[in-house]
Amino acid sequence: MLSPTSSPVHDVIVVGARAAGAATALLLARLGHDVVVVDRTELPSDTISTHQLARTGVLALQRWGLFDEVVASGAPVIRQVTFRTIGDPGDPPSPPVTREIKDKSGVDCLMAPRRWVLDTLVARAAERAGATIRYGVTINGVLRDDSGRVVGVRGHDERDQPVQLRARFVVGADGLGSRVARSVGAERIADRGAPGAALYAYYAGLPWPGIEFVTRTGSFAGVFPTHHGEAAIWVCLPTATALAARKGRSADAAFAALLEQAAPELAERLRDAARTSPVRGMLRAPNQIRRGFGPGWALVGDAAYHRDPVTGHGLSDAYRDAELLAVALDAALTGAAEEREALDGYEQARLRESAEIFDLTCALAKYPPVATFIELNRRLGAAIDAEAAALAARPVPGAVLARP
Repeated sequence: MLSPTSSPVHDVIVVGARAAGAATALLLARLGHDVVVVDRTELPSDTISTHQLARTGVLALQRWGLFDEVVASGAPVIRQVTFRTIGDPGDPPSPPVTREIKDKSGVDCLMAPRRWVLDTLVARAAERAGATIRYGVTINGVLRDDSGRVVGVRGHDERDQPVQLRARFVVGADGLGSRVARSVGAERIADRGAPGAALYAYYAGLPWPGIEFVTRTGSFAGVFPTHHGEAAIWVCLPTATALAARKGRSADAAFAALLEQAAPELAERLRDAARTSPVRGMLRAPNQIRRGFGPGWALVGDAAYHRDPVTGHGLSDAYRDAELLAVALDAALTGAAEEREALDGYEQARLRESAEIFDLTCALAKYPPVATFIELNRRLGAAIDAEAAALAARPVPGAVLARP
């Protein structure tokens, strides 16, 4: 094993090969940089995620030339959304409202591909672009030079052999519990608690014509059609409600009871479907932002910014910020901008572009009265459209393979 002082110095080491990490590596490799990605888990493999792609996320796949590959993998192209609202006991039921996805910023559909498919496609695209991916590598910390600058990572492989890699920059894309973030001491610059929970399971055997949202006081539930004729059936609700439902019950029984309460019509339909997975999810979903950069390092994806799943925006956030970070690192690596200036530009851009949706997410995760919840969701839709328009107006990093 090469020592830290004699091993090759790469341009960028990305820790984490999933959404944000694979996307950052893909774009940096297309921009001509020497990128190594490490991940302890080999793809294809699944991860906890409700995995809906909002307009911004679909647009990112189009920009990177990957949209057609995702469709070819069997992910349904979703062109309609049905909204149901359930009032308080005694209120008359509201009829469902179905709307077609409007063509905005060149996007006229939504998608919810399984993560084990989507992450693998993006990672393989990164490899085709020239990035090296090393699976089975667990990172324990960072390497620093005498000035304290991060100059690499240390860890071990699947045989428990030591691994040390050096680079001009280290990117932590290793999720909410990011080892890179802990190692560099990235402080939380915003922390709004973890009041919400999200639980989901997959079902097959029914037609799934589109996305469905069911709003009820104290909960938000729905359907995301996905691969292999299945759909992710999910319910978001306060943590306290989820924990109370779990007492004295199995995870399956608690999920069934919560879904029956949140979306009884949907629960009734599911009696004719087959559940194809265990119940998964998070009982406490943090709403937090970490400082995103320092000397020789940067964070992206959930390592930098995590929000409650109630807005279904995590993947779209990850892809948007991967573009912002790739552009900043390219500028620093090529000398087009001084390092601190480039990375501070990334920091300010990601904070600015996530601010409104973060605020709306935190407000929704408190589960206000139905009328307020619906108004917040209306504002969320407008914010996502504005976000997609801003992304569409920017040049595509390494655009040679991007779909028009």
